[in-house]
Formats: sequence, C-alpha cells, structure tokens
Amino acid sequence: MKQLKTHSPSFSNLKATKVALESTEIPQILVAPSRTFRSDTKKKKVTILNVDIDNVSRLDFFEQLKCGVVFTPNVDHLVKLQRNYEFLSAYAIADYKICDSTIVMYASQFLGTPIQEKISGSDLLPEFCEYHQRNPAIKLFLLGGIDGVAQKAQNKINDQFERDMVVAAHSPSYGFEKDKAECLDIVEQINRSNATVLVVGVGAPKQELWISKYKDQLPNIKIFLAVGAAIDFAAGNKSRSPQWMSKMGIEWLYRLLSEPRRLWKRYLIDDMPFVWLILMQKLKDYKKLPKLGSADFRFPLKRGRSL
Repeated sequence: MKQLKTHSPSFSNLKATKVALESTEIPQILVAPSRTFRSDTKKKKVTILNVDIDNVSRLDFFEQLKCGVVFTPNVDHLVKLQRNYEFLSAYAIADYKICDSTIVMYASQFLGTPIQEKISGSDLLPEFCEYHQRNPAIKLFLLGGIDGVAQKAQNKINDQFERDMVVAAHSPSYGFEKDKAECLDIVEQINRSNATVLVVGVGAPKQELWISKYKDQLPNIKIFLAVGAAIDFAAGNKSRSPQWMSKMGIEWLYRLLSEPRRLWKRYLIDDMPFVWLILMQKLKDYKKLPKLGSADFRFPLKRGRSL
C-alpha cells in the first residue's frame, strides 16, 4: 500500500529524539548562570504582518492539539489578509495558526523572530493521521476535492492506517459556499457521521470562511483543520513537489508549473506585495491593524476584485 506523501520525519523518530534530549543531563559547568536554555523561553507567537503565528515544533503541536480550529498561514494568506475583511474576521476564530511556508519562515528570520518549524497544510493531514492512527476517538470527515476525490482519499487513508479513521467524505459542488441549502445539507451529513474532526480542503479563503460560518452548528467536531490541497494529495489526484523544492521554498513553482492557468495570477501578481510588506515591517513602517470593527480600521492594501 502506497503511503500518503509527507515531507517530514516520522513521529516515532521525533518522539525518540525528544525523549533522548529530555533525558540528557547538561553539565552545570556548561550553562552560564545568566542565561537559560529552556524551550519555554522561545517566543510562543511570531507576528508577521497582521497575523500572530504559533511558534511551535511539529511534535509539540500535535501533543497540544486536543480541540480547536487550525489555519495554516502562507504567503497567499498573509497578502489576502491585508485587504479582505471577511477573511481577517474568519482568521480571528483560529486557535492555532501554524506556518505553512518556507518563505514565511525566511521572512520570520529576516525580521529577527525566527519560527521553529514549517507545518504545511499539505503535511498536516497525513501527519495528523499518523499521530492518531491508534486513537479511536479521532474520526475524520473529509470535505473537499472534485467529485469522488474525497471518497478516494478516505479509502486510501483507511487502507494505510488499517482502521476506519475517515468515517465519511464529501466533495461539494463548485460554488457550494454560496448555496445555503447545500451548506446546511453538508452540516447535516457531518453531524450524522459521528466524526470528531472536520478536514476542509477547498482552498483559501473559502475553507476558513466556511469553518467560521458553520462551526457552531457542528457540536460533535472537536478539531477543525483547513488544509488546502491536502485531500487532493491524499487521493493521488495531484502530485506534491520533490522534497528538495519544499525545503528551498520553491514548492510554489512546482505547483505553478503543474497548474499554470489556475495559479499564475496568485503567484506572479497577487502575492508580489509580500516582499514590500515584510520590508515595511522590518523598517517598522508597517502599521499593525486596529481592532476589527473599530472606526479607524484601514487595510494596508486596497481591496481589489472579490477574493
């Protein structure tokens, strides 16, 4: 059985490394009394533009995640969040915002507040399944992909982890988010499924807006994951870039070459202000946004056509 592709080490290796580090005694003579090397001194959040990103390692994130909403900010998200009020409002409900971009990691280093690790939306689904493969309380509902893709991903995940981890799956119609009747039908499907985790992969900002709008109607769902194209990757409907491209921060180029008609505008036009915005933050010329709803609220970028 072909395993779901991930660009990260296995959790068994990560846990073994963590145990080894925690059990290793550091000789006192090597530790200067005026400094501390405890992990809890690291910044818990790193602010990039108007988003506070959780500064957490992969293993610590999965150990902490018991409930809540997880979004994965990348360059495209961060630029959209400069001009899309609805998207910014949806982001405000997230309990976890984890870095989904090597470029965002480079930006954090340039700003002097380095993020520990990238946990991409593409890796989030397979790694979440791996971490919880023996946890019967974790039951997934997959929402995303074109017709039949979510069900294909369901079968592949369940075959790989040798249990019915994904209890139901649904591929919505194009433009479903604008059809209230279809959305309510999806809500009913999720509630009937006995799922405890909802995985939404319909692209940003659609997936974040949908979660924000309907999460309170899903009382059985403990964890919400917005994962972009991860359902397509799990189904084998789309291929991921080579690992070396991901590490270099050019996975976007692989995706652009794979889907040029769909992605050229996003990567070559829409996301270009990111570099300028980061430079403004470095020069302390980026103005942090006022509280949502305040009278003096103004976006750094003018809103273009509807996102």
